Amino acid sequence: MEHNLEDFRGSIDNLDTALIYLLAERFRVTGKVGRYKKAHNLPPVDEAREAAQFAHIEALARTVGLEPKIATATLRIIIDEVVKQHRAAK
Repeated sequence: MEHNLEDFRGSIDNLDTALIYLLAERFRVTGKVGRYKKAHNLPPVDEAREAAQFAHIEALARTVGLEPKIATATLRIIIDEVVKQHRAAK
């Protein structure tokens, strides 16, 4: 079956929608983490956890054929925002 440009674009749009829903859910969960950390007097950054996540994401990216720099840059943006939110948690 041959696809046309609109078919590809429709798939991309669906994937973008899924990414946004997943990102929103991730931030809902990390918001809970931020409130937990605040309630238990924990620091907003867990450097060991962060390093482990970056190693995992880099390895996963390689496994699925994604450029690791793209995966780690994306994760960096997400984690920076999460830390900012944890610092501001009420």
